[in-house]
Amino acid sequence: MTITPTAKAGRAAPRKRARRATQRVTMTDVAAAAGVSASTVSLYFRRPEAVSPHLAEKVRAVIDELGYVPNLVAGSLAAAQSRTVAVILPSILNSFYAETYNTLQSLFQGSRYQTMLGVTEFSPEVEEDLIRAFLAWSPAAMVLTGFDHTERARAMLRGAGVPVVEMWDMPATPDEAVDLSVGFSHFEVGRRQTAHLYDQGSRKVAYIGAAVHQDLRVRSRTDGYEDEVRRRGLHPPIALTAPDAASTPVGTWLIDEVLAAHPDIDGVVCSNDYLALGAMFEARRRDLRIPEDLAVVGFGDLGFSRVSLPPLTTVRPPQREIGRLAAMQILARLGGARIPPSHFALECELVVRDSTRPTL
Repeated sequence: MTITPTAKAGRAAPRKRARRATQRVTMTDVAAAAGVSASTVSLYFRRPEAVSPHLAEKVRAVIDELGYVPNLVAGSLAAAQSRTVAVILPSILNSFYAETYNTLQSLFQGSRYQTMLGVTEFSPEVEEDLIRAFLAWSPAAMVLTGFDHTERARAMLRGAGVPVVEMWDMPATPDEAVDLSVGFSHFEVGRRQTAHLYDQGSRKVAYIGAAVHQDLRVRSRTDGYEDEVRRRGLHPPIALTAPDAASTPVGTWLIDEVLAAHPDIDGVVCSNDYLALGAMFEARRRDLRIPEDLAVVGFGDLGFSRVSLPPLTTVRPPQREIGRLAAMQILARLGGARIPPSHFALECELVVRDSTRPTL
């Protein structure tokens, strides 16, 4: 039987591919196939922006063709730093934290960094454990929520030698921040919520809040409410808070308690939109008109807020902008920029809908 050259080549190719499949593709293989040095491939993974677009495209095409996956653990041991960014959130139930995380993750992935996520459930002790665990993996940077850390956690963060961003709050003084911060004043949010109700005609405004002893940001919004009430001088503050996590049933229960003690209130500030929705449900059960009998304002601008009945007036936090600024500051530092400790104070937007009266 005569074997033609074409048939012979056809038989040999599968054996070659089979042998290749048993071998791990190395950085040297990628460099040889792309016609570049191994150091260029290494630089592409460490600092892709430092490789010329032409060479980067050649390397990228070979990586896709060969299915090469870099050994980041080995790389991190050599460089004493991984290509991961640790992100610690207090909760993943609140969608505004999720929006911030999604923004962070997208921007980091675009620069070939991956995120490690930890959730504290508002516990500083859990946060300390997470910080210790994450730092053991030599992350390139750390992102945390707020400034309520244990002393051991703060010491670990200051000694980590990597960029640290504390977000979703503002430091009382620059020294309170470990490094960089991006956030807004929760005190001002509470004050602004309350001022809006007074400005649109309310004369006796209450406040309901949840998880106030765990989440210092809720406590700060409560303080803002009380400060504005005292400034107006129309009545003493009426604030009822619960240790429970914020939910619609908790909002229903809290406003029921407030109305039982103060049936003449005509406005309520809620620590978030879940509580506001519960307050509106209870108002409708009592045949109270919104906003004519009871004006309601929330915080968060959650997905249901614009379609509730009536649509909810709320304060929209800059969740995406927080994530964007936090990521950009970290990436600039990791790219070699000398950025001193900076603190970005952002503004929240008051979104006026039908649960409050038009401003007088």
